[in-house]
Amino acid sequence: MMSLPQFHDNGSFFQPSVFLLIGIPGLEAMHGWISIPFSSMYALALAGNCLILLAVKRTPSLHQPMYYFLSMLSLTDLGLTLCTLPTTLAVLWFDYQRIAFDACLTQMFFLHSFSVVESSVLLAMSFDRFVAISNPLRYASVLTNSAIGRIGMAIVTRATVSLFPVPFLLKRLNFCPGKVYLSHSFCFHADMMKRACADITVNILYGLYVVLSTAVVDSFLIAISYGLILHTVMGLASPQERIRALNTCVSHILAVLVFYIPGVGVSIIHRFGRHAPPIVHAIIAYVYLIVPPVLNPIIYSVKSKHIREALIKMLKKKDQG
Repeated sequence: MMSLPQFHDNGSFFQPSVFLLIGIPGLEAMHGWISIPFSSMYALALAGNCLILLAVKRTPSLHQPMYYFLSMLSLTDLGLTLCTLPTTLAVLWFDYQRIAFDACLTQMFFLHSFSVVESSVLLAMSFDRFVAISNPLRYASVLTNSAIGRIGMAIVTRATVSLFPVPFLLKRLNFCPGKVYLSHSFCFHADMMKRACADITVNILYGLYVVLSTAVVDSFLIAISYGLILHTVMGLASPQERIRALNTCVSHILAVLVFYIPGVGVSIIHRFGRHAPPIVHAIIAYVYLIVPPVLNPIIYSVKSKHIREALIKMLKKKDQG
């Protein structure tokens, strides 16, 4: 049941009962055709990440820290995909634009939480590579199953605590009466707060704090990790050993680039791209949220021999069955 707009006693406070979502601005007439590649990407993301999880679960030789972290990455990518899939396909398939105010807050919370989790998992994976290359003899004793479990809990706690205040900071804002359109087919914090007819300084500052304390800190620490890895690799005796050591990092480096480059684009366009065409905002946001879950399983399947072999073996067993 749709909730009514909320007013203070003086009638000055307004919250919309629903937000209206937009698919691809300017291309509404082509949403039916546009839904085909979007549906394909969602299907690839879901199938690819589920296969990675099954391969790790069913292959005893993959029960190692590196692949446990990869499983965390796949779970996070599944979460990101499922956050945006219902509303995006509802807009593209059925032109259904309405989302309840509280539902929008919930989607926004989980969407940004999974983004923080993904950033944290990528940092943990860089630490895994650093330990594996810099101190291989202590690798198993440092990254025990209990240690990996604690890292996973810390990652989820960090994301939850960081994002917990955001819905309440949005809930207190006064919105302009009338229809409230968002710029995407899902709920972004920056997009929602800009629709308020109120002072959003606190929201901007807290949003900036979350970005600085998560993505910026994580990317800085990842860069330090790879600086230390390179220092260690350069000290190896033979070129073959150097290449072998660096080759174990290629998949992770690609995953980092696939996640952070669009993420930087989203931050820049929301803060400095006010005059950019709406379609530019939409495309960058879709690339940020949909492309990494699609590409990460492909990257690890192509670059990791062990994952590739496990997937092939699993698929062959399915065919034989």
